[in-house]
Amino acid sequence: MSAPTPKTILLVSGLSGAGKTTALKTLEDMGWEVVDNLPLLLLERLLDTPVPAGHEELDDRPLALGIDARTRGFDAQAIVQRIKALRTRRGHDVETLFLDCSDMELERRFAETRRRHPLASDRPAAHGLARERELTDPLRRWATHVIDTTSLTSNGLQQEIRNRFSRDGLSAPTLTIMSFGFSRGVPLNADLVFDMRFLRNPHWEADLRPHTGLDPAVAAYIIEDPAYEDTVHRIEELLALLIPRYEESGKSYVTVAFGCTGGRHRSVHVAERVAKYLQDAGFSPTVSHRNMESAPQDSLEKREPGGPKAKS
Repeated sequence: MSAPTPKTILLVSGLSGAGKTTALKTLEDMGWEVVDNLPLLLLERLLDTPVPAGHEELDDRPLALGIDARTRGFDAQAIVQRIKALRTRRGHDVETLFLDCSDMELERRFAETRRRHPLASDRPAAHGLARERELTDPLRRWATHVIDTTSLTSNGLQQEIRNRFSRDGLSAPTLTIMSFGFSRGVPLNADLVFDMRFLRNPHWEADLRPHTGLDPAVAAYIIEDPAYEDTVHRIEELLALLIPRYEESGKSYVTVAFGCTGGRHRSVHVAERVAKYLQDAGFSPTVSHRNMESAPQDSLEKREPGGPKAKS
């Protein structure tokens, strides 16, 4: 059997209530493999376990290991020695993150959540905190990264984790630009919805009706609307401002939906244009046209054929 591929490993430890769960969840959302409270005796067995056949790409994922004073066999000095051995004998790139917090803030958090400190039993939380600081002190002194969460909100800690440990843009949210038809229902997973029904409707042009917003003739017809250029450009600028804020808030998925009546013409064209704008601005959107392949139906367009051309 060949030697396991050296991995990037981050040991995540710290004081109870300081944010370890939030840190591990953020790393998982960023594409890390996360294992919490693994008994130390099983660590090397985990590293030696091959990934399932057909999923070799998973072997490249970095590994985050959550460990604290509650973990079976916890011994801070022994952990330090074991990690040194992983570096020197097996070639793994190992770093440690220690989450610290002031005793006053931790006591407030335990009181607010009505949770017992895991090492306090039936005694005050301060007793458990003192014991835990003593047990984990070697890890804190040896840690590669120390984050004090005393004044950090949950979102603030998430952003700090992304800033320190993001890899190749994996912390960026998955961005989807979609088109849809209001007559077939608003998508439930959309974060932002823009209504394109104020633009003139190609459905009521006999030569354009069979085509979609991907067709150049349909696009030209929509672009000729006097309200088109200024409105769509403002939407593009708004999205370029908002999407990074979604990333800062820790969202893993952002869906921007453009709707028209049937979901075949105006929304399709605008979604394609906006996706191209965002791609040129450095984002990586995926485009989805929910109703583009649906058959055109006059009854859905809210107007009888042959009537006056009105907004639909």
